[in-house]
Amino acid sequence: MRLIKDKPTIDFLSRSRRSIAIGISIVAIIVSIGSLATRGLDFGIDFTGGVLLEAAYPGPADLDGIRTSLTEAGFDEVRVQRFGPETDVQVRLPPQPGAEPNEVRDQLRAILEAEDPGVELLGVAFVSAQVGGELTEQGGLAMIFSLLMIFVYVMFRFQWKFAMGAVAALAHDVIVTIGFFSVFQISFDLSVVAAVLAVIGYSLNDTVVAFDRIRENFAKLRGVSPEEAMNTSINEMLARTIITGLTTLLVLTALLMLGGESIAPFSIALIVGIVVGTYSSIYTASATALMLHVTPQDLMPPETDPDLVDELP
Repeated sequence: MRLIKDKPTIDFLSRSRRSIAIGISIVAIIVSIGSLATRGLDFGIDFTGGVLLEAAYPGPADLDGIRTSLTEAGFDEVRVQRFGPETDVQVRLPPQPGAEPNEVRDQLRAILEAEDPGVELLGVAFVSAQVGGELTEQGGLAMIFSLLMIFVYVMFRFQWKFAMGAVAALAHDVIVTIGFFSVFQISFDLSVVAAVLAVIGYSLNDTVVAFDRIRENFAKLRGVSPEEAMNTSINEMLARTIITGLTTLLVLTALLMLGGESIAPFSIALIVGIVVGTYSSIYTASATALMLHVTPQDLMPPETDPDLVDELP
């Protein structure tokens, strides 16, 4: 059973649709950058440092009661949330300067046991603010380095105009995905950085597959404009793009609904990134290459001078 029975003939890259797509992308990027500049990100303990405690209760945990008990004990800015079943609780505290880790752990255990004697402490993690700052810097460098390496790869694989299109699409995906976390103030931790890097790989794969088909059609279709060849290529890849995106989103939706709050930021980052990445591989990457006036001649190997070849030993 085929998802799309007949070959579609959608004009994705007409001037009017390109203008609409560019407008949507510009608005999304402006909103994302504006939110990042004014509101920032809700960094998790991996970046800010602090204390992360996980506990299991014999019955459904009273999050408000736990939060109140910790606040009354002098722990300000405490965050209490579920992870997994209703009985499991995750408590996040900001860095406790001057406090010994063992003392903090014992104090937290005493507070939770006073609330419910049947509570079981699953684990306590301590991250210093210095380590969090180093992780922030390394995560940012990882994204920048990956984009640079991708530009070099696509430039050698295709041509610099296609490389600019691929990098523009990936930068668009990263900014919008991170901006989504800033707008809705969703916790941003190391798992989200891993998800964003995975989105870069997923989006690049879509873009490279599309560029491969475009290169084939540039050589196969004679007498058509670059816009028409690109449209034909995108339509030929449409069923594959839709099926790949839908199957991936089904898995991620199940992970979001059943995986608990601790894995929710990771799932959300991938869902947003895949939706945005599918859009950008169709519009942003190809539209950027068209704006740079890509032609079939750009992909042809350079001509060699026969006289120079004859002179070679």
